[in-house]
Amino acid sequence: MTRFFRHLNGWLLALALLLAAGAAGYLTTRYDHVADWTYGGRASLSAESRAVLATLKGPVEIVSYANPQGDLRNTVANFMQRYQRVKPDLTLRFVDPQQDPAAMRELGITVDGALILHYQGREQRLDELSERSLTNALERLARGGERIVAFVSGDGERRPNEKGNADLGMFVAQLEGRGMRAVPLNFAQVTAVPQHTDLVVLASPELALPEGAVKALTDYLANGGNLLWLSDPTNDDLHLEPLANALGIRILPGVLVDGQGAALGLKDPRMLALGDYPKHAITRNFTLTTLFPQASALALAARTDWQVAPFLRSSAQSWTEFKPIDNEQASTIAYDASAGELKGPLDFGFSLSRLSPSPDKAEQRVVVIGDGDFLSNTFLGNGGNRALGERIFDWLLGDDALVQLPPRGAPDRILQISQAQLSTATLGFLVVLPLLLLALGGWIAWRRRRA
Repeated sequence: MTRFFRHLNGWLLALALLLAAGAAGYLTTRYDHVADWTYGGRASLSAESRAVLATLKGPVEIVSYANPQGDLRNTVANFMQRYQRVKPDLTLRFVDPQQDPAAMRELGITVDGALILHYQGREQRLDELSERSLTNALERLARGGERIVAFVSGDGERRPNEKGNADLGMFVAQLEGRGMRAVPLNFAQVTAVPQHTDLVVLASPELALPEGAVKALTDYLANGGNLLWLSDPTNDDLHLEPLANALGIRILPGVLVDGQGAALGLKDPRMLALGDYPKHAITRNFTLTTLFPQASALALAARTDWQVAPFLRSSAQSWTEFKPIDNEQASTIAYDASAGELKGPLDFGFSLSRLSPSPDKAEQRVVVIGDGDFLSNTFLGNGGNRALGERIFDWLLGDDALVQLPPRGAPDRILQISQAQLSTATLGFLVVLPLLLLALGGWIAWRRRRA
């Protein structure tokens, strides 16, 4: 009888194992669970991609024109599963481009595996399979169409398509990848801002603007246009007083200097490093440090119908310095109240909004910043400069859902290790590990000789 129960227990255990295996197999066909244990989640979608998907309210269809021969379709399907796990109503459909070559030519399909994304009657074409390119395409769909951003030119402004140190080429190239199109606006060729312009950028002119250009800008404001005005410290009269009066602001004389910059390793006192910001939609949940090389303080000059809110502010150790600064020599600057210098904290970034005078828009938005260098090719890569610039443009264009997108980054590309840890790793790989291998080889040889 004992032997019978022993066999019965064995059969019951085997049956239980079979049932458990069957249940596990059934559950894997019905439910999908993926875990990413890589540092920073590099095997999963980035936080930015997940945030872009969250802004897409409704189904997204992706059509892949990939040849059925080879592994390209499996590659595309496996890649899209990352997005489908976050957004289940994102569907993928394959079309054989060889079945109808004429239709492919009409669609402009020239690359095997090209993608066309469809969302709410809009579409985006994509020839490159990468998370950055696909997420940018989805963001352009979420934006609702290409936005026209006109950059005033002709008077020494920062150029949006050049690679000079003071120009904005690198930043504008990234904006264009996110659904914005930069166009020049030269008032020597036109007398007014063209219609269908979503935003005008006046980026640090060096020469005085002609009277016609200033009038065109003020008329554009009066008609409900959105504006980004980047100003730099200067003693020159740029004839922009009518524009400042229309906004009710004033650019204060002097350059902002910060007494706490030395503690942050900044040798130039004109460098402002910000890690804390006034509460605003642009800076909500924004924790990155930004660097502003030379900034002018701003102040309200008159009460207008604009709602004005500061979002960039210097520290309490800052002030407006009137004396010239030469970094080649030891600095002797000091706050001088008798000369009219103002003590910080001082605002140098204003956002302005009001009900739009245009019947086609609900709200009109303007941003004025007393520094244009922070978006230049030289300083764009410092801290969160690029991320802040993208937030400013998204807010000005009314894309509030995109303002809060997390900044892009790849944290696991940087290995942070102390000197002691580096010495330990070096000793382990160069000394300890070779000795262990030698000892193991000697022990195996000794065992074989004894056998």
